[in-house]
Amino acid sequence: MFLCTTPFAKVTIRLLAACAASLVLASSAARAADDAFEVRSSPVKATLGEKAVSSVNIATKPGWHLNAEAPLTLKLTPGQGVTVEKLRLQRADLAASTDSNARFDVALVASKQGHGEVQAEAGFVICQETLCRPIKEKVVISVEASPPGAATPAKKPPRARNK
Repeated sequence: MFLCTTPFAKVTIRLLAACAASLVLASSAARAADDAFEVRSSPVKATLGEKAVSSVNIATKPGWHLNAEAPLTLKLTPGQGVTVEKLRLQRADLAASTDSNARFDVALVASKQGHGEVQAEAGFVICQETLCRPIKEKVVISVEASPPGAATPAKKPPRARNK
């Protein structure tokens, strides 16, 4: 059996235990934030050089609502080979909105074949009866771009089984 009797070993073990405990607490706090809201993006298949649209949806969970008086924003950072019409969308740009859901439609154009991304950060405030929380949540819009006229591969028919 290995015994840690030196002062250095004892301090090291305490530090490792403290780090492990903080990781457990941090991961449970991240899960707790998901209990109040969800931010999702829809992947988009784009044709090179043509406008495509993806949606970013913000939804509150039961017991929470979007604060109608607070700013609601979506900051966009397009990756290489992707451009967006607007880098910052605001409440006035919403495609749909209720007290518990909001949807931004993000117009983009792909100039590079293959996989691309747009990094997005949603900013909003959610509230309960006596509590409000400002939220900044990041999400990635996935873009798959193909050249004009590229056919999608046909599904192969099922193979016949030998009996």
